[in-house]
This record gives sequence, structure tokens and C-alpha cells, in this order.
Amino acid sequence: MMVVTILDGGMGRELERSGAPFKQPEWSALALIESPEHVARAHDAFASAGARVITTNSYAVVPFHIGEERFRTDGLRLARLAGELARSVADRHGIKVAGSLPPVLGSYRPDLFTVEEARPILEVLIDGLSPSVDHWLAETQSSLAEVRLVRDLLGDDPRPLWLSFTLDDHDSKAVLEGRDAPRLRSGESVADAARLAAELGASALLFNCSQPEVMEAAVRAAREALGPIPMEIGVYANAFTSEADDAAANETLHGIRADLTPPGYLRWARSWVDAGATMVGGCCGISPEHITELSQHLNDGARAQA
Repeated sequence: MMVVTILDGGMGRELERSGAPFKQPEWSALALIESPEHVARAHDAFASAGARVITTNSYAVVPFHIGEERFRTDGLRLARLAGELARSVADRHGIKVAGSLPPVLGSYRPDLFTVEEARPILEVLIDGLSPSVDHWLAETQSSLAEVRLVRDLLGDDPRPLWLSFTLDDHDSKAVLEGRDAPRLRSGESVADAARLAAELGASALLFNCSQPEVMEAAVRAAREALGPIPMEIGVYANAFTSEADDAAANETLHGIRADLTPPGYLRWARSWVDAGATMVGGCCGISPEHITELSQHLNDGARAQA
């Protein structure tokens, strides 16, 4: 029987729910700055729920969230702290750490990306996280250009690279019903993303921070494009009610869907696994309770090994 690797859930909303310092624009970085013990507790909650991989709380350690001056003076320390907190929790639970490399110039905004601006920010994150991570996770990537830069900056780093793309979900019903093909927020195809992931030597291709309705089609398109190429495919959707087309993720506090209860999210997750996903977790709004549901049911109660 195929074993599904259980990932963690959404750090930002879990921090908010736990009473950690949490506001815009700092988002999940504020707890890292003011109350790192809340970050450790959030990691521990996901690990205790059954996650076999936890992701560093480095997503918002970028000038977009913490400001240019703070990033210049404290970005490296904060990235290193994010790695150390995750490493400590992972070691206690015997699980793995993914080093989060976000879209450093703004989520959902491939139009803002330039290699020249993104490169020095990513270099700081890689430097700070490197001592603590088991593999790299370039997540919520909106375009192929973003992941090409990550691969270039990692150079000959031998640790596995996971590439995770966010999908255009402005008309998720059309994708769900097969009237529209899944695509990245840049408009590039999932098939092209899959082929590039193979070309760059990624060990896993994932889709995250998009509505659940678009994920199954993306998994199927990726499987078809990869053909016989062996590669893990994963999904960790968000629970946002909606996203404005011209808004960057985390610019405002979006509502959370009432239908995506832990059992409701599990139903979507089963469809992703049936389509070929071998890794499942959650993004914004997906709590430890959701991860418990996945862990208990996707592997018939057995925990997956990362």
C-alpha cells in the first residue's frame, strides 16, 4: 500500500489562534521577533498531530513583511532562529525539517519578481536556514522563473529540493469541472512546471496555498507530464474564502471557509491521493486538528515516514 507523507499546516493562522503576537505587515514573523516560544509550540502542535515534516517559520522573514531596514540588520538572525526552532522540535519527535524559501518579493505576484531583487534576499534565507534543514522547500512559487533562481542559488547543495507552486484559483469551479486547465498564477502550465521540476533535479513537486478545488487536476496534469520520471507529488491547500486577483497573499486577513472542517478537508485530500499525490498537508487556515485527521485516516492510522 502506498504510504502518504503527512506534512504540517498553516503556521500563520495557528500562531494567531494560539494568542501569539500577530498582525500585518509582519504576519508570522512577528512571533519569531517577539515570542519565539509561540513558534516552537506551533511546530510542536503539528508534530504531535502527526506531521512527519515541519516547515521553518521563515516565510515572512522578507522585506515585504518585516521592512527593508529590519531585514538588513536582523534578517539573517531571524532566519537562523526559524531554523533552530524547527530543528529542536523535529529532533524531539524524530521527524524532518523543510527550509521554507518563499516568494520573497510578494506572494501571488509573479509580475513583481526580478532575479536582481530576489537574489540577495534568498541568499540571506539560505545562509540562515542551512544549518538546520533536512531539505529545501521553495513554496508558494507563482512562476517558473522563481524556482530557477532557487535552484541556481542552492548550487551543489546535496539536500533534496521540493518545489511547490501556487495555482490560479480565481475560477476554481471551472478547473474542478474540467472546463479549464490548472495553471500557475503566472499563467504557465502545470505540465511545464512538472517538466522544469524534473530538469532542475527536484525530488518532489507540490501545489500549495490555493483552494482545494484546483488541486486534483494539478496532480493529474503533473503525473501525466512526468510520465515514468519518479517524483513525489504533494498538496497542501489553503482554507481562504477567496483571494482578489490583484492582491498579494497575506496583505490582509482573509476569511476562512466554514466547509473546510477537518473531515471536510480530508475528503479533498482523499481525492488528491487517488489522483497520485504521495504527500499531503495544509497551508493557511489548516490547523493541527486537520493534520490529525489526515494522519489518522490517509494511512489507515499508520504514520507515514518522511
